[in-house]
Amino acid sequence: MFTGLIEEIGIITDFARRGAGLKLEVHAEKIMTDLKIDDSVAVDGVCLTATEIHAASFTMDVSPETISKTTLKQLKTHQRVNLERALRLNDRLGGHIVQGHVDGIGRVARIAGDPSRGDWYFHVPHDFMKYIILKGSIAINGVSLTVADKSGDQIGVSIIPHTLRATTFQYMREGDAVNIELDFFAKYIEQFINKPGISMDWLREQGFE
Repeated sequence: MFTGLIEEIGIITDFARRGAGLKLEVHAEKIMTDLKIDDSVAVDGVCLTATEIHAASFTMDVSPETISKTTLKQLKTHQRVNLERALRLNDRLGGHIVQGHVDGIGRVARIAGDPSRGDWYFHVPHDFMKYIILKGSIAINGVSLTVADKSGDQIGVSIIPHTLRATTFQYMREGDAVNIELDFFAKYIEQFINKPGISMDWLREQGFE
C-alpha cells in the first residue's frame, strides 16, 4: 500500500524481455537507504517487488498481466520513473490510499496555461468515469491528485510547482501515456450495492438517505 507521494525520480538502467515478462533495473538514491529484497516499490504507480539490491539500483520482474495493463511496456533505458516505497504503519497518510494496482492507461490530453502552475487534463477510459468524483482522489503515474474537473472522458487536475519538480510530470507532453489507478473505495462500494437484494429502498431502511 502507498500514499501517492513520490519519494524520488529513478532512472531505468536496464530493460530486458524475459519470456512474456520483463526484467527492470532502476537507479535510485533516496529509497536505497533501507530497501530490501521482497520490498514493494511503486514504479510509475505500479506495485513491484525488489528481487535484487545493488549499491545504487534495484531489480524487479514484471508479469505479463502487469505489462498488458500499464505503461511499463513502453519504458526505455534512461527513462525517468516515479518511485515510492510501501507505506509503513507509523507513517503519515499525506496523499490517499493507493494500492499500486493500475486499472488502465490514460493520456495527457491538454496542459492549460503554464505547465508549472496550470491545469492538466487527462483522457481516461470512459468506463472509469463512474468511479471518479469531483474533489475525489486519483493516482496518475503513482501521484496522488485531486480531481478538479470531469467531462466526457476527460478529467482535470491542478499540479502545483512542487509536485511538478518532484515527479516525472515535468518531462511529460500532450499525448503521453499514463497509468491510472482509481479510488479503490469506489470499486468496493459498487460491488456492495450491486449484490442481490441491495436496492435504494433497502439502503433507506438501513438509514442511508
